[in-house]
Amino acid sequence: MQNFYDVVIVGGGPAGLTAAIYLARACYRVLVVEKEKFGGQITITDEIVNYPGVVKTSGEALTKEMQRQAESFGAEFLLAEVKSLEVSGDVKKIHTSRGDFEAFGILLATGAHPRMIGFPGEAEYRGHGVAYCATCDGEFFAGKDVFVIGGGFAAAEESVFLTKYARHVTVLIRKDDFSCAAQSAEAAKTHPKIEIVCNAVVEKVEGDSLVRKITYRNTKTGTTTTFVSPDGGNIGVFVFAGYEPETSLVKGLCELSPDGYIVTDSQQKTSVDGVYAAGDVCIKNLRQVVTAVSDGALAATELEKWAAAQQKKTGRKAQIPAHGNANSEATVAGTPAETVVPDKQNSPFDAQMLAQLQAVFARMNTSLVLKLSLDDRQVSRELETYMNALAAATDKLRIEEDGPDAVPAQERPCVRVCREDGSWTGLAFHGVPGGHEFTSFILGLYNAAGPGQAIDDLVKTQLAAVTKATNFKIMVSLSCTMCPDLVVAAQRMASLNPNITAEIYDLAHYPALKEKYQVMSVPCFVINDGPAHFGKKDIAALLKLI
Repeated sequence: MQNFYDVVIVGGGPAGLTAAIYLARACYRVLVVEKEKFGGQITITDEIVNYPGVVKTSGEALTKEMQRQAESFGAEFLLAEVKSLEVSGDVKKIHTSRGDFEAFGILLATGAHPRMIGFPGEAEYRGHGVAYCATCDGEFFAGKDVFVIGGGFAAAEESVFLTKYARHVTVLIRKDDFSCAAQSAEAAKTHPKIEIVCNAVVEKVEGDSLVRKITYRNTKTGTTTTFVSPDGGNIGVFVFAGYEPETSLVKGLCELSPDGYIVTDSQQKTSVDGVYAAGDVCIKNLRQVVTAVSDGALAATELEKWAAAQQKKTGRKAQIPAHGNANSEATVAGTPAETVVPDKQNSPFDAQMLAQLQAVFARMNTSLVLKLSLDDRQVSRELETYMNALAAATDKLRIEEDGPDAVPAQERPCVRVCREDGSWTGLAFHGVPGGHEFTSFILGLYNAAGPGQAIDDLVKTQLAAVTKATNFKIMVSLSCTMCPDLVVAAQRMASLNPNITAEIYDLAHYPALKEKYQVMSVPCFVINDGPAHFGKKDIAALLKLI
């Protein structure tokens, strides 16, 4: 059975990747399912200097190597969201946004997500000035005054990162000093564009369509300070107040601590036989890459024993593909777009990526036409090069110049994905689909040509019931790790229902859209030119909105 594994790992951070290395090397069939980006939260860390044996690296580079190592041993990867688990019995069931899988064992390595503080205005202005990811949203605050809320490692590091864009950064710390190691905070403390304010809590943020004012209080003196930009412009408020465990998937299935973390024994086993947990989702005193990989290795060795026992008990055995990954689509979906590098023929794709792309193209049921609407900017030349390189890799794609009235001049460059007869599939990308949107673009082609990603039958029925013309305008940043989820969901909807269209815009090239919808965070989307919505959404959530 193609979708049967010895172990399915939920989460592709350091803990999950390490477990994949150990399990695959031990000749077990293992699938890593990740909903956002392989590598996890550590990928936004620019500098790691305390990982044993590595003098200096970035979170992105370190986890890329982990993934390559796991792939070299035969681990399989799938970019999808796990919707639910069935953990009773000898064989567990894993239901995802891209199909169902079975396995003897499950490893939960889901990590954690940023914590909201709850000050007045935080929820109201999320996406309009309040943000949680400097990498994703820092560029929107170029030349602005920015406040960072938090006193941990993330606040110290990200405040320095934000100085690349911001005019001035003020760090508000609840305590007397940073809570992280002194060396980690030194760069923030000595940076000429950063001011540190201790014993400070946010009272509220205010504004109109954007945050214009922040008020904070000194907890020792009781005095309050209100800041308004000297030029009357908007300001940014970045919240780095720690993380909450990603355990909504297993509530009611296994034991959780009062704080919501998964309870495990000394071997990383949960309260359910065959279900283990590793990394930041567990109760632990230290949350670092080194402790995550330790958890992953320990859980993997225990899962090896569990899978071997279940093979003997049930008589079933997962069949490891003879030639690498059985799901070529999953391989491409799980490959970070940054691995795309020029080769000797000046293609934007290296030999390994071309092979993975061709495996996906071979599975497409029909051919597609990529219709280009260009202007005289450099970004148009980049889009043309990118699309020509894709078409050169397969006979399933061909390039055409779009009609002069197909795309308004202010929305070029654009590539519209069309059928063989020239009719539009409803998918379009404005800009160049690189960075984190490369994978979503390839999945869009796969969905438009068929058979496409599997979706739940109930969701498919609800989707077919949409009879009103519905246009999604999705505004993204190519550095955002949360944008692809939303993009893939909207594109899948468009590929299945002719009444739905999904147009993606790289905001770096369309400042008028940013101004029109007052976008200060991504992903942002509007439906039929209505009000702006923020955050990643799956198909079910988008259906509720329309």
